[in-house]
Amino acid sequence: MPWLFLLLAVAAFAVALNASSMALAVVCLLVALAGTVAWVLGLLAQRVGNQSRDDSMMLDPMELKRLREEAEARRAAAGSPTGAGAAAAASAGAAASAAGAGVHVAPQSVDVSQG
Repeated sequence: MPWLFLLLAVAAFAVALNASSMALAVVCLLVALAGTVAWVLGLLAQRVGNQSRDDSMMLDPMELKRLREEAEARRAAAGSPTGAGAAAAASAGAAASAAGAGVHVAPQSVDVSQG
């Protein structure tokens, strides 16, 4: 579609060069300018559209909360010598999710130091 705007701009510019009337030349030059601007904006819109993410790949809040609870349970299981800590953390997370279904959980900070 943007290429049609470029074609329109070139045609309007050609008509403006061959026009015998000053008013027709001015109108054609304005149309050529508008066509060129529309062409550039169309190219930019295509570029942005091609690089955007697919909306179907986004997670809903409940799925994100479930993944956080799983990660907390894995961390608790890795930190405790027995599996009892993981079971307690999983049951606590399930109870918390059942009690406050609409509660927002803030993301936890991650230590990325190499030490």
